[in-house]
Amino acid sequence: MHAPQFRDTHISLAHGNGGRLMRELIEGLFVPALANPQLDTGADAVSLPIPDDRDLLITTDGFTVQPLEFPGGNIGSLAVHGTVNDLAVSGAVPRFMTLNVFLEEGLEIALLRRVIDALAAAARASGVAVVAGDTKVVGRGDCDGIYLATTGVGFRPRGVRFALDRVRAGDRILVSGPIGDHGAAVMLAREEFGLRGDLKSDAASVLPQAQALMTVPHLRFMRDPTRGGLATVAHEIARATGLSVRLSEAQIPVHDSVQSVCELLGFDPLYLACEGRIVAVVGPESADAALAALHRVAPRAALIGEIGEGSPQVILATAFGGQRSLDELEDDPLPRIC
Repeated sequence: MHAPQFRDTHISLAHGNGGRLMRELIEGLFVPALANPQLDTGADAVSLPIPDDRDLLITTDGFTVQPLEFPGGNIGSLAVHGTVNDLAVSGAVPRFMTLNVFLEEGLEIALLRRVIDALAAAARASGVAVVAGDTKVVGRGDCDGIYLATTGVGFRPRGVRFALDRVRAGDRILVSGPIGDHGAAVMLAREEFGLRGDLKSDAASVLPQAQALMTVPHLRFMRDPTRGGLATVAHEIARATGLSVRLSEAQIPVHDSVQSVCELLGFDPLYLACEGRIVAVVGPESADAALAALHRVAPRAALIGEIGEGSPQVILATAFGGQRSLDELEDDPLPRIC
């Protein structure tokens, strides 16, 4: 049976009413883009094969970025990368994903196609199959075009565990590449400040980075620094361990364009979201090996700090030889970022 041709140009409330128009939207737009053997739009639930020698890991996330499209990606590719990255930094290989789509009445179908095509391409590149989903349509003004909600499933070798309770004083901190690219790119895409630039989001799967780090002994912890950026991950480590986190400003990679935008607008790249980076903590005896492993897949990875004794705080050694305390993020400097 051939999929129906989908020729509508805008979303209407009828596309979410469970009838013919909804069926045509799903079978004519979503299914061709997401097609895989596990996707059965006529089933209420699907079964997934679970390897006997692996632990099943599951994560869930929501995506509300504005604008929906930005240099380096859109809300569709971002949803895949955000989901698979949460699994990857937990030591899992992502395999399956569910997708809930919330559409605003009046949304252009051409924009929806671009989003779903980007989502499907990112899923294929990440080795992830979209196996189930749901679609809802809300009235004009009840959402900003498209909201996405996902659940990701991956499998991790038995006995592998990365957690904050493994972090010790003396451990080293690494980041897999320049920080703040996603936050700066979305900020410029909004054009709220009258600025334009060629910045691109770093949104991408971090699975190659995570798998590279997992070959190194004494890997304690990994996190992808999304909302709140590197500084927020550092505070998470300090708060959970009761130890101090000491970062070196001179060692933290930041693209010149990101630094310039931040200086102009009064932002701090340490607090801007990344969508394709890993912050990792490793034992001191493995720091050099971890950096070398990362460099094979992330050439601008860097050792940026260490865990110290003392009260739980985050201290930045500045490029000018001083130091300052980094406050925990309170107000959101850039809302609706992911």
